[in-house]
Amino acid sequence: DGYRDLAVGAPGAASGTVDAAGAVVVFYGSASGVSASRRVVITQATTGIPGTPEEWDHFGSAVTSADLDRDGYADLLVGTPSESAGTMWGTGSLTIVWGGSSGLKGGATVPTPTGLDEGCYFAAGVAVGDVTGDGAPDLGVTGHCGATTYTGPFTRSGTPASRAFVNHLGTNRGVVMGDVNGDGKAERFWLPGPTDGDVSGPVHLENRHGSYTELPFADGLSGRIGDVNGDGYGDLVTGIPYDASLTLGDTPAHRGGEIQVLYGGPQGITPDQKPQVFHQDTAGVPGAAEDGDLFGSSIGVGDVDGDTYADVLVGTPGEALGSLSYAGSTTLLRGSAAGLTATGAKSFTQDTSGVPGTGEAGDMFGQSVHLTDLNKDGRAETVVGAPAENAYGVVWTAKGSASGPLTSGSSTISGNGVGLTHRYTEFRFGEYLPGARSTV
Repeated sequence: DGYRDLAVGAPGAASGTVDAAGAVVVFYGSASGVSASRRVVITQATTGIPGTPEEWDHFGSAVTSADLDRDGYADLLVGTPSESAGTMWGTGSLTIVWGGSSGLKGGATVPTPTGLDEGCYFAAGVAVGDVTGDGAPDLGVTGHCGATTYTGPFTRSGTPASRAFVNHLGTNRGVVMGDVNGDGKAERFWLPGPTDGDVSGPVHLENRHGSYTELPFADGLSGRIGDVNGDGYGDLVTGIPYDASLTLGDTPAHRGGEIQVLYGGPQGITPDQKPQVFHQDTAGVPGAAEDGDLFGSSIGVGDVDGDTYADVLVGTPGEALGSLSYAGSTTLLRGSAAGLTATGAKSFTQDTSGVPGTGEAGDMFGQSVHLTDLNKDGRAETVVGAPAENAYGVVWTAKGSASGPLTSGSSTISGNGVGLTHRYTEFRFGEYLPGARSTV
């Protein structure tokens, strides 16, 4: 209908009596944004969806969308990294739920790589972009046993035009896709996660012939691409949340965590480029860097204020509010012609005036974040997950404006307010949004 929709993962939700089978709630966009009243809940028990709900499947641990069959309607992609294959736990699966004029209906399973074993967690992360330039979405899919690429379009049986297993990367926990050189084709960046020599995680740029180039000055455990400086080239923003208080080894993040920005151009992002770095000790960034803040755990990129420059929303779920540990916060950094800037940066918590609720220890507000225009006014809405809020989790949405997110009139949607149930495990509604977050 011309309005973007919002998919929210709730991997701890029960399916009937099956604990932590997982669910995805899709909220349909409108001129007024999203609300709990216009939604559909998808599980593996939904008619037409492949698979069977099983305990600890965690359906909904990755969510994104693309028009995979090129019928004009966006389709939903759902990762289930803990899916079992026979007696082997945690092999993983990736499900397509087909979009159409009446909404989401029916689905298919994307073919998995051969030889998956226990603990491979296939589809822990999924990214979409047109790598070939033919107009069909292509996929990058991560897992602990390597990475997989799929070339679209996809048939209704879930079969892609082609696929390849990128086994030279070993464990791979993140993938980012977007056009950084202006040729109309998406580049694919692989984020293998911590290595013996780099606990902040290397960044690998996939080359056209299937090999990859490491970007030696860059780090990242999650990432997003958007045009931060408005020059027509995508820019790569990565998050490195783990500082020396949380990890052992070389190259930990700045105290409290950090993000990095690599700027695209006619030559793309080249190995000699050094990233721009932001953390809570950067001048102009609200707050102060403290051990274990997890600044950079999640990243959203989008134009909140309608000035044509993409802004960056940073989740900091480990942020304490006074004595309340892990209450969580988010920080909005502004895009500009000179690049990402802390000028005019704003921080939001559940204690911010106008934000519903109250900050509590362990809420982890900012565990997931997303920036997307849900009401078609040219300004991205701010979407923030607090999956540990009580036993069910909440998602906060705020309209975009020239001054940034509007807390006045903003709202939250809770996991128990959309019909989800749970048994022993918390819903974790809002733990996964289509933005980037670390799965390490």
